[in-house]
Amino acid sequence: MIIAPSILSADFGNLEKSIEQVKSAQWLHVDVMDGHFVPNISIGPVVIKGLRAYTDQILDTHLMISDPAKYALEFIKAGSDRITFHIEATSDPIAVINLIREHGAKVGLSVKPNTEVSAIAELIPLIDQVLVMSVEPGFGGQEFMTNSLDKIKELDRLRKKNNIHLLIVVDGGINEKTASLCKEAGADVLVAGSYIFNSNDPLARMERLK
Repeated sequence: MIIAPSILSADFGNLEKSIEQVKSAQWLHVDVMDGHFVPNISIGPVVIKGLRAYTDQILDTHLMISDPAKYALEFIKAGSDRITFHIEATSDPIAVINLIREHGAKVGLSVKPNTEVSAIAELIPLIDQVLVMSVEPGFGGQEFMTNSLDKIKELDRLRKKNNIHLLIVVDGGINEKTASLCKEAGADVLVAGSYIFNSNDPLARMERLK
């Protein structure tokens, strides 16, 4: 199980210190929001570039934006290792997948809570990861939506037939209880923001999830 701390809940006044607290994590999860696809605005490539300067952790960038094809390359140039975009945000997901892969990054698809797995089933052989949103995307600190567990189980069944190397990532409302449920359902990567960073000891919280 990979624990990916989400910097959305980190201290942006001292981001380097926040990252230092979770330096043992393999991945850092970076949420990019445009205020259009989701009702919030977060960060751009300049923050990725800043992170890349002082960490060699895998930067797992989640594009919650309306035009992923337009901006994906900028995030790769800034230092993102993995780019995930939303199936709901494009009419030509294969073109976006190819663009990301051609520029050297791993590629993932994400589904909102009300989007069925069937929307991405045919694309599973083409990607490296699927991000299941277990909350409505846009804001941290929301409660885990239990219908996400059925999606994880379905994805686990599909990857055994179509892409054994596919990683199943879950983002939203992750804590000790929901982490266990996600693992049992078949998840490989858990994204946790407020649970890790909104504590006096982020490292201890991360280890507890492991």
